[in-house]
Amino acid sequence: MHAHPHEPHRSGRVGWLRAAVLGANDGVVSTASLIAGFATAGADRHAILLAGIAGLVGGALSMAAGEYVSVSSQADTEDADLELERRQLRRSPEAELEELALIYQQRGLDAPLARTVAEQLTAHDALGAHARDEIGITQELRARPLQAATASAMAFAAGAALPLLVTALSPPRGLAAIVTGASLVALAVLGATAAHAGGAPVIRGAMRVVFWSALAMATTAAIGKLFGA
Repeated sequence: MHAHPHEPHRSGRVGWLRAAVLGANDGVVSTASLIAGFATAGADRHAILLAGIAGLVGGALSMAAGEYVSVSSQADTEDADLELERRQLRRSPEAELEELALIYQQRGLDAPLARTVAEQLTAHDALGAHARDEIGITQELRARPLQAATASAMAFAAGAALPLLVTALSPPRGLAAIVTGASLVALAVLGATAAHAGGAPVIRGAMRVVFWSALAMATTAAIGKLFGA
């Protein structure tokens, strides 16, 4: 009898994919917009690079802090729910068993089988069964604040490094256009890659990212041109 191969599902990628794409996208867009604004305002390359580096560092730390606070709040809520479930299991184990059996009945099992499944899962790991099937918390998807903060900061910094590198290597003439063009190409690739990994239409994913990013860069460049003059 042959074992069935594990079927890959894209939904398992949603958490890390969202954080990575959001961080890298923010890094490219915010840094490229900052550079475009300074370039159209007539700043020299040194000032532009300094502003870009400051944007990279500040943005990465901001992303890390925001993600840490957000995911910490989620982790606190999960911990509170698990502690409540522990107390309920100690105080009224039979009622909790009935509750678990009812959950399985609502998912399609008949009453005797639901009771058997609930008993066996409770004997194996009562808290784990209730966390997964009653609350919706699994070990794989538990909130991890430090991991989320580090990933977000690294993704932002990686995205921000691209427009900075282009700025350092490009001629001063037409710098804003060069940085904007290179960044939009990178964002299109990033959007297409994220869409492909998530199973969404590639072209739509790329165009969505490019449209809003181009709008942000054009607005910042216009402001730089207006006030720089």
